[in-house]
Amino acid sequence: MRPVRKPGNVVRPEDVDGVASINTFARTRNSSYPQDSPGPTHRILVLDEDAIVLSTLERMLRDTGYGVAAVARPSEALQALEKSEFDLILADLQIETEAGCEVLQNWRQRWPATEVILIPRYGSIEAAVKAVRLGALDYLPKPLRAEHLRGVVQAALRQREHTRQARSLARPDDQPCNLHSVIGSTHQMQRVFDLIEAVAESTATVLIHGETGTGKSLIARVIHSLCSRRDGPFIEVSCGAIPETLLASELFGHTRGAFTGAVADKDGKFRAAQGGTILLDEISCAPPSLQMKLLRVLQERQFEPLGSNRTLTADVRVILATNVSLQKEVEAGRFRADLFYRINVVNVELPPLRERLGDIPLLATHFLQHYAAKSHKRLTGFSDEALATMQRYYWPGNVRELANCIERAVVLTRHEQVLKSDLPPALVQAVDGDTPLHLAAGFTGSAMTLKEALAEPERRILLAALRANNWNRIQTAEMLNINRTTLYKKMKRYRLDEAEPERREA
Repeated sequence: MRPVRKPGNVVRPEDVDGVASINTFARTRNSSYPQDSPGPTHRILVLDEDAIVLSTLERMLRDTGYGVAAVARPSEALQALEKSEFDLILADLQIETEAGCEVLQNWRQRWPATEVILIPRYGSIEAAVKAVRLGALDYLPKPLRAEHLRGVVQAALRQREHTRQARSLARPDDQPCNLHSVIGSTHQMQRVFDLIEAVAESTATVLIHGETGTGKSLIARVIHSLCSRRDGPFIEVSCGAIPETLLASELFGHTRGAFTGAVADKDGKFRAAQGGTILLDEISCAPPSLQMKLLRVLQERQFEPLGSNRTLTADVRVILATNVSLQKEVEAGRFRADLFYRINVVNVELPPLRERLGDIPLLATHFLQHYAAKSHKRLTGFSDEALATMQRYYWPGNVRELANCIERAVVLTRHEQVLKSDLPPALVQAVDGDTPLHLAAGFTGSAMTLKEALAEPERRILLAALRANNWNRIQTAEMLNINRTTLYKKMKRYRLDEAEPERREA
């Protein structure tokens, strides 16, 4: 007789209903995830009140090569975290309860570098969304699929390694906001780290796209520090901050008498960046005449200073950044199509902070430590209420706005912790008042259609539903009360099929 699986439990060893047993976890090798060998220092804390589940997970993870500490109660997990450092926490927490929320918030505030994956007995869309907002990396309701869990654990540990590697790239002059590393552990930042590693050593032109304050300049510096030109200069030019009439002279230089006021020869930024990297920020602001000159530099690596017939060679790697859609600029006739196609070789998309809420505790703690040290203050962290408020805010200014918010709080607070009352009043009012339009509909203040404004909330709902159902498309469609064809089309539209952890049909 076929054994019965109790709802919410990990697949038992005797379960033979066609779903891989958790005991096959360490032996499974046909996962779509890369099969990384576990690092010798990778330590995982497992929390589950079910003794059988706890024992099974502990044995499976140890057999895979990880160091494991297994506990049955949150209080025991807290003691373990205070005594040892862990890379990952697998926890059966009911995030719907106030106690579960407090435990997760405490973990993310005190140990922001330790990833958390929730493995609750029962799941829901609301709980999944809440867990991610509070900083959980993933939300995997039981029963757990062996192959899926193995891949998620590996991906989580790879993200932590990427974060450590990014911190090792620290440079004393890192800008903006005195960031000394790229900080992030969410899936979105994982893709950014992977892309940076892939393109750093190449000579390809890189186009960085992201909203204001997402860290485009920092990413460009990281790419430069990883490439073979790292010992050469890194020159940054903001095309939007220089008058159009002077921009060409600033980039390519000029000879004496080239124009009124040119009293001496001057080397441009491309000459200054020889042997290194030049970042052209706000490239969408470049006038048409300059766009044509840039196209020649990128294609032929040659240019002439203003007023000169002498052709110079540009031995420079070019990185460009923009906070607007260049594709739309091309369609509107404001940006040359041939230049767009030439620079759109490698496109690095930086996610806005509202799409990586799980990184807020990590970023906030980093800024708190930095500004507290500058202000000669000893602060222990954030109150739960302050952290929850920051995770509910929309952050139209992204990481830069968060940094400014924390700097203000550090200066004004008279407590050992940053409290909700220390946060900017406008931020608190936006969160505590009626749901503002920009929060409810993903409105950023720029012109957009109703369809565009509603796209982001729909994408979040779909992603939460997929995660709550372990990416089972049939169950997800049933939960959302839509047919599978509609679900497939929406997944493709929002590129959720690319984010799916396992390439399998439901």
